[in-house]
Amino acid sequence: MLRRTRLPGRSRGFSLIELAIGLVIVAVLLSSLLVPLVTQVDQRRTAETQRLLEEARSALIGFVAANRRFPCPAVAASNGIESPVGGGNCTSSDGFLPAATLGLTPVDPQGFQTDPFGNQTNRIRYAIADVAIGGPETFTTTGGMTTATMNGIATSAAAGNLLIVCSTASASATNCSAGVPLANGSAIAVIYSVGKNGVLYTGGCATPANTCVGVSADETENVDLNRVYVSHPQSAAPGAEFDDMLVWISPSMLFGRLISAGQQP
Repeated sequence: MLRRTRLPGRSRGFSLIELAIGLVIVAVLLSSLLVPLVTQVDQRRTAETQRLLEEARSALIGFVAANRRFPCPAVAASNGIESPVGGGNCTSSDGFLPAATLGLTPVDPQGFQTDPFGNQTNRIRYAIADVAIGGPETFTTTGGMTTATMNGIATSAAAGNLLIVCSTASASATNCSAGVPLANGSAIAVIYSVGKNGVLYTGGCATPANTCVGVSADETENVDLNRVYVSHPQSAAPGAEFDDMLVWISPSMLFGRLISAGQQP
């Protein structure tokens, strides 16, 4: 009777089921590593965005010290330059940070500074209070703040005539109808990023003819071209997503920085 003998050096291979199980295990292990990695990347980009916003705020105050006025916002067609050049009656009081005018880098090929999330909608934005205190276009006209005087500007801020920053979307264009008023009509300028999720937009969201919509009501408040803005911690709650980042300049901050540098508006 013949007997089967196993040839030396040959071993049993993996079955398809065993291979499939192995691939599933590898996929699970990779996903567990990738999720923290994506989170870390987002955290770094968020921190870098905050740094850019602070840098922009300092650059704007430096521009005021040198020119006795704020720059106008840039618009979609101005390639990162304030519109109009020289200030005065701005093309739009809510547009993009005029990075080219301020000499900020890096900028995209169109001359706009973007946050590290890097989409076209991630251009850093800038709004300036459109008011006349003792003369036209107080903040963007050379000499306008001098004519208005520090007391006049502080009085206007106390009356709530400047930009408004709330902790949640407001049903009013003149005050915070809900949540906490963080700058109750007392912000001269606002600099902000729309964050990783960006906005849904037509054109460039920089003039009233264009339409901007955020992912949530709070995000839409920041791009709907009224003078109310929202700032609060980031949220991923369905229907209440919020990853915008925002800083602002108040009269006391502006005056304090200028006076400490031996200057007045």
